[in-house]
Parts: sequence; structure tokens; C-alpha cells
Amino acid sequence: MSTREMPGRLVRYDVLLVTAAIWFLAKFLRYAFPPLFDAFQTSYGVSNAALGAAFTGFMLVYAAMQFPSGVLADRFGSVVVVTAGALVAGVAALALVVDSPFPVLVAAMLVMGAGTGAHKTVAVRLLSRAYPSRTGRALGVLDTFGAFGGVVAPAAIVAVAGVSYAFGASWRLIFLVAGAVAIVLAVAFRLLVPRRVPDETTGDAATGAASAAGIAQYATLFRDRRFALFALLTVLFSFTYNGFVAFAPLYLTQEAGLTDATAGLLYSALFLASLVQLVTGDLSDRVGRLTLVVGTLGLASVALISFVALTGTAGPITLGAALVAVGIGAHGFRPVRGAYLASAIPDDVTGGGLGVVRTLLMGAGAVAPAIVGTLSEIVGFRPAFGLLAASIVAATALGVVLRLVE
Repeated sequence: MSTREMPGRLVRYDVLLVTAAIWFLAKFLRYAFPPLFDAFQTSYGVSNAALGAAFTGFMLVYAAMQFPSGVLADRFGSVVVVTAGALVAGVAALALVVDSPFPVLVAAMLVMGAGTGAHKTVAVRLLSRAYPSRTGRALGVLDTFGAFGGVVAPAAIVAVAGVSYAFGASWRLIFLVAGAVAIVLAVAFRLLVPRRVPDETTGDAATGAASAAGIAQYATLFRDRRFALFALLTVLFSFTYNGFVAFAPLYLTQEAGLTDATAGLLYSALFLASLVQLVTGDLSDRVGRLTLVVGTLGLASVALISFVALTGTAGPITLGAALVAVGIGAHGFRPVRGAYLASAIPDDVTGGGLGVVRTLLMGAGAVAPAIVGTLSEIVGFRPAFGLLAASIVAATALGVVLRLVE
């Protein structure tokens, strides 16, 4: 690409970049909380149970926002919903920049869950319309930005540790910067997107009238067996992924006997594997989405089974290779999933339809850590991870069925 072509290319993808930047910030805020639990205990003197309940509340509010945000986008347009979500998350983050009691932290987490939960469903709808011939590529970039929020958040927390801050503990700097960036991105999104995608500033009047009557129009999507099977496939995947991500570090130290440092390094590699989304998203526009669904989920299935089977006999390099393979398959699936759903749902109910599916899959993801944690205490980590492997194998089988009847 010549230097003259670069400005034009950047202008072409400006909507994608600002949308992905907001998603990066949303995932950054989500992944910032678990590494801060020790600091929260120092600041507030609360138990692990209280912190776990607060974070579960964050995730449940996030999951609950998927459907209403999609319906609102169908009715009022994507611009209004994304802008409002970013502003809400930013204001909630800024509520934590000064010393305050624990209930304020919990309330801010819940509001941040609502604000960040308004983004992904609507972003998939927006990008599928802004880049109709390159939806997979656009969603690959979006999901890669989001995954790197998980890479950057722990590093940012380490960077601010011990820094002098006039208004309380140093961790509050994280939310000062995040809140300010959220507001800037919200303004940039509101000014930029209407010029490039004017149809996303308003909703569909017919959809709005139907929305007022209820959710029946979205429920009818599940009468299509192919759509229902794919929705079930995504729920099974989400259960596996969220349960795996929540306990992979603890599994590596307690079950595989690795040191904390080694486990942390391998865990970071799991997120760095998200770069594959740039490839699979682009490929889904060319070679077929269900083919890639089967390929990515199949890789994740084989890798997770190997990861569990090799525990206790293999060294960190072999386990790390299996872990990264799980990451490649799981992350590679995500943009393909979004592109498939965007193409399978009628345009006038894209937001709400995506919202229904994302509510289901995020709900399954929210309960997965609780189930895996409970099973690990009752029967051990390996059987608990065996359940996760069975879940993603089932998802792969559903993908094979859909591919065969395509």
C-alpha cells in the first residue's frame, strides 16, 4: 500500500476503529476488576465472597443489557445506544476516582455493567451494515481489540501500583483515565458515525411499533431450526469459554503444579492468541462461515481434551501449546459467530435478534464459573474441566450438523 492510499484506507475504516476502541475500553473495565480484588480488600476490608458477588452482579447486568440494547438500536438507531452506553460507563468509572464506601463501588460496577453491556450487540449490527462485504473482517478487528483489553488491564494495574494519588488509593487512577477516555470516545463516535453511516442515526418505525407490542417478533426467530441450533451452539461455546478463562490460572497452579509466574505467562498467551481473529474474520467472508465454525470449534475441542488429558504428565511447554491452541480455536470462532448471526437475522430486527442470542450466551457464560468452581471443590478440577470439554465438543457436533445440511 502506498502512502497516498493510507489516508483513504483509514477513512474507510474510521467507523470500525472508533467502535473497536469503545469495545476495547469496555473489556478493559471488565478485566480490570479481578486483578484489583486484593486492592479492594485492602481498601474496604471485604471478603472474597462479597467481591465475587459484586463481580457476578456486573456480569449479570451486562448479560441482561444485550436484548434491550438491541431492541433500542432497532427502534432509535445504533448511534444513540452506543453513545449512551459509553457515556454511562464513563460516568460510572469517574464515580470511583475519590474515596468512597464499598456500596459505591458495587453500584458503580453495576452501572458499568449496564453501560458496557449496551455495546457489543449493537456494534455487530452497526459494522455488518457499515461493511456488508467485509463483515467478518470488521468483526475480527472488533473482537481482537476487545481481547487486548484483557491483556492491557492487568499491566495497567501493575503500572499504577504505588503511584501517589491525591484522592485515595492508586488503583483509582485506572478509573479516572478510563472514565475520561470513555467520554472522549462517546463524543467522537457521535460526531463521526452519523456522517459515515447516516441510516444508523434512526431506527425502523415498523420495528418500533412491533417492539412496543412485545418480544414475539424476536422469539419467532427460533422457529427456524437452523437458527435455534446455532444459538444453542453459541451457548455451549460461551459456557466452555467463560468457565475455562475464569479458572485456567488456578488449574495450572493447583492441578498442573506450575508456578504462579509460569501460569500467568501462559494465561497471557491465551489472550494473545486472539490475533487469530483478524485471520478467521477475513476468511469467513471468503470460504464460508460454517466451515470455519467447525474448524475453529474442532481445534478448541481437541486442544481442550488434550490439555485435560496431559495434566500431571506433560510439562509447561506442552500444556502451554495446548492452552494456546484452545485460545486460537475459541478466539477464532468469535468473529465468525457474529458474522453468521448478522447474516441470518432479518435487517429490521438485527439488533434485538442479536440481543436475544447474546443474552442467552452471556447468561451461560455468567453461570459457568460458579458451576466449575463448585465442581472443582466437590470432584476436582479435572472432572470440572472435562465438563467444559464435553460442552465444546457438543458445540462442534452441532456445527457439523449445520454444515452438512447447508
